[in-house]
Amino acid sequence: MINATQKEAYHRDGYLIMPRLFSQEEIDLLYSVATDQSVVNQAFDLNDQSGKKTKLTLWFTAGDDSFGLMSRSKRLVEGVQTLLGEGEVCHFHSKVMQKEPRVGGSWEWHQDYGYWYKNGFLFPEAMISVMVALTDATIENGCLQVLKGTHKMQRFEHLFAGEQQGADMDFVNEAEKISELVYCELKAGDVLFFHSNILHRSEANLSEHARWSVISAYNLSFNKPFREKHTSCIEPVQVVDDTALLASGQRVVNQADFLSKDKEITLQDLK
Repeated sequence: MINATQKEAYHRDGYLIMPRLFSQEEIDLLYSVATDQSVVNQAFDLNDQSGKKTKLTLWFTAGDDSFGLMSRSKRLVEGVQTLLGEGEVCHFHSKVMQKEPRVGGSWEWHQDYGYWYKNGFLFPEAMISVMVALTDATIENGCLQVLKGTHKMQRFEHLFAGEQQGADMDFVNEAEKISELVYCELKAGDVLFFHSNILHRSEANLSEHARWSVISAYNLSFNKPFREKHTSCIEPVQVVDDTALLASGQRVVNQADFLSKDKEITLQDLK
């Protein structure tokens, strides 16, 4: 799926967009699951610095539901394997990102590994995030932005900004001087692979169009965290054929390991 030139671009830039990796029929099915009340009712609201709310639903085990079959699909797992290299690919967690029209908040500049470091993962090179666009992502509705090549920089300290934590802005400001800002606009069905250490953010959704996506985070099994209680991140993925998603029909997420609203939430849980 990912050729040598694309792999080289990922390691140079810290991200890679693969167009139309999922068909419209598959996206329609995934969107219907994402908007089901069983998923929506598990969402958390987090205020950005302006008071607008960012919303997500997160779970750990990639099961036999539609999102589990997506995360375990051959096209995604083999893509992750190609980019991360040798080691067994494991599913850390997945989350549905929900940016509603006019009210969906922003995410501050951050590195995923800025959070995952606190879980006790030692090797950022063994981790990756994979975003599947469920709706079109545009500049107007708050698509993901990256600072190209910043995955080669150090892990920055992360500090509170609103109810979120973002990378230390003194370092971000310096990175902005030498790194190209890229808006990762996606069509529904496009997939964005991005490095655990790349600086990224997104603006609030001030448009009339929702921006929904699902992000699956992966880890190689040798990268065993010493502070993480969930074991999915070191259990190799049971890969399924790419046809499994549509063949199974709509299967709503029914996980015992949703991040519960009733528990105390820490930053590393949410990322």
